[in-house]
Amino acid sequence: MPKPQRTTLLAQRALALFAAGWLLLDFPLLKLGLGPGTLLGLPRPAVWLFGLWLTLIVLLALLMERAGDED
Repeated sequence: MPKPQRTTLLAQRALALFAAGWLLLDFPLLKLGLGPGTLLGLPRPAVWLFGLWLTLIVLLALLMERAGDED
């Protein structure tokens, strides 16, 4: 069973990642990447959205793997 301190630290990191994702995918900051044009032959908004989404998923996976290794 994990120690309470590790659990609260994991919860704080997960909450911080959630808040960062919310801010990055919120309209004012999202508007910065939604301009016209293409990146690598793909529409820029799609690359921007999927790139942010992929980054958040990878960071969450790393956070959960690291938490599992500490046990």
